[in-house]
Amino acid sequence: MKQLLYSQRLAPYLFIAPFVITLVVFWMIPVGQSVVMSTQEVLYGETTPVGFRNYERLWQDRLFWQALFNSARYMVLTLAILIPIPMVLAALVCNSIGSPRIKNFFKASLFVPALTSVVVAGIVFRLMFAETGTGLMNQIISVIGLGPVRWLREDVPGLIALLALATWRYTGVNTMYFIAGIQSIPGELYEAASIDGASRRQQFFRITIPNLRPTLVYVTTISIYGGLAMFLESFMLYAGNGSPNNQGLTVIGYLYRRGIEENDLGFASAVGVVLLVVILAINLTQLTLSGTFRKEADR
Repeated sequence: MKQLLYSQRLAPYLFIAPFVITLVVFWMIPVGQSVVMSTQEVLYGETTPVGFRNYERLWQDRLFWQALFNSARYMVLTLAILIPIPMVLAALVCNSIGSPRIKNFFKASLFVPALTSVVVAGIVFRLMFAETGTGLMNQIISVIGLGPVRWLREDVPGLIALLALATWRYTGVNTMYFIAGIQSIPGELYEAASIDGASRRQQFFRITIPNLRPTLVYVTTISIYGGLAMFLESFMLYAGNGSPNNQGLTVIGYLYRRGIEENDLGFASAVGVVLLVVILAINLTQLTLSGTFRKEADR
């Protein structure tokens, strides 16, 4: 028994055992059960096999496609905002001249929004984007002569409110990721570039961005998942799962409506399975295009 515990062959498996057990118990088994449940009609603890009927209903449901469009649009726009802006901020923080205390204070300030509850942030932004003339955003745009906007009553203004909430909350988190990535880049590269006469802009595009590829892939991966799985931000901003013309309805919100509000758990499971497949397909595609799998294979 002692030889077994101290075996060098067994040691790696013992170290990864907690992760594997957690993955199986809390992810693989629930996913498997969801796949099975998606082929059933679940009513008050009774299950009836229905084959692929839930998926056929899902394919024909216009509301599902609207929710998927809303989530996909939100995901694409958050990628366009929450990758370049944090990357530039991280470069400015790392290359700025100042005392370490000031830099640390700036980093902490960026990270504070991530520590704020989404519930609290959603309520605050709902008040900020109130459609009355006393709302903060309407007061701001009134300075340039624009009238009150019904922010949460129209599609594009409502999307702007959601993006503003996402930008405020997650810019600091992504900036921290990019700061860690920049700090891992050897300083000799920047010194050599400076000696050769490269400007800060040239160093950013020729050294920083290429060497940030692993961080960029990671941030893109989690941002794709976060964008498509967004729910609580919209739920709090619109004070519930209902919004005018379902403009704030996301795929998770649609799943919640079908599974919790309407008690159609089989159909909701089909929604979850489809969302999982979509997220995996998008992330596997971007990982393949970024060369992640090829590099791992070459190693």
